[in-house]
Amino acid sequence: MTLIRPFAGLRPVDDRAADVIAPPYDVLNSAEARIRAQDRPWSFLHVSRAEIDLPDGTSPYDPLVYETAAANLAGMETRGILRRDPRPCYYVYQLVMGEHRQTGLVAVASVSDYESNRIRRHEFTRPDKEDDRVRQIEALNAQTGPVLLACPSQPAVDGLLEGITHAQPEVDLVADDGIGHRFWVVSDDDMIERITGAFDAMEALYIADGHHRSAAASRVAANRVGQGADSSAAYFLTVIFPHTQMKILDYNRVVRDLNGMSPETFLAGLVGDFNISPVDGACHPGGPGEFGMYLAGQWYRLTIHADRIPADPVARLDVSLLADRLLAPLLGISDPRRDQRIDFVGGIRGLDELERRVDSGEMQVAFSMYPTRMEDLMAVADAGEVMPPKSTWFEPKLADGLVSHVLD
Repeated sequence: MTLIRPFAGLRPVDDRAADVIAPPYDVLNSAEARIRAQDRPWSFLHVSRAEIDLPDGTSPYDPLVYETAAANLAGMETRGILRRDPRPCYYVYQLVMGEHRQTGLVAVASVSDYESNRIRRHEFTRPDKEDDRVRQIEALNAQTGPVLLACPSQPAVDGLLEGITHAQPEVDLVADDGIGHRFWVVSDDDMIERITGAFDAMEALYIADGHHRSAAASRVAANRVGQGADSSAAYFLTVIFPHTQMKILDYNRVVRDLNGMSPETFLAGLVGDFNISPVDGACHPGGPGEFGMYLAGQWYRLTIHADRIPADPVARLDVSLLADRLLAPLLGISDPRRDQRIDFVGGIRGLDELERRVDSGEMQVAFSMYPTRMEDLMAVADAGEVMPPKSTWFEPKLADGLVSHVLD
């Protein structure tokens, strides 16, 4: 078994990609999905969020949702909207967001290598979310949501993928959120062999986003052990980007109260661990160890004292430093995953959103973060450790529906 291999993708026919592709299933709630799919009968949201075709209030985990998803996927294939490639291929997928561009490989990756930690993870998973993805895969007999992976950037491999993009793409469109999606099919046997060998020589791949989909694929493979180690279920759908091309945005924090303190007392409590400087305008941290803070209408720059930064790959992360040196000891938030007093704001919303939520009185203080670096994520995964919750916000997002992996 190789680390990755080509597959016969199920994908939109030439002129239907714009009608089909949709945001990932987990970035929209049911109400938002209903709106996005309105007047779009072939939107992949009818597969990934099939509760939108059932009465309002239907639970996304209702068995009828999975049945509806399967019927909708089959209907798209029967009506000629989707078609499966006649032979296994690789696919090159390029995402464009403003001036940012990233070029990756769509392939199926080995479940066995996931289980042996050659495909490395950095998050815990929740059983209920795993169960949902298992039911979805089993109902559809397909993996439709790709797992976002990173590979260590290598000029030869990066150049190999980039060279494929010099040809005319099969798909070249801009979605309604302004993100460009370009897609090439790689069917040449020699090129397939070169790509397979180049990736198989890599020591490891890293899950960036999609831990629940990966875990679900592993469970489905275990349920189908009679099919053999080389069955289609022994591999799962991925898009692999060089780590240097991936874009992580800040994942900011807002807190509902100051744990009984006045702003002045709270500021005084920061002095032991941080240098504090008022700044004019919104504060974007300039590097690791810096934080912006919006409190009582004023922005501050917080810089943690160097001797407070440990060597441990998890404890030295900015999200850990903020949690261990400020949120827990001063604000009493010891479990950010469950504490209702804290919320998280993706950097795509900008720092204006932090100001708005504090100025409205909904929250009392906000913290802008320096984005987690891919090198830090990989170091945590290499150490077998787990990232704190809400550490990374990847943009741009992969599209659902561009290609799916059918399980034979």
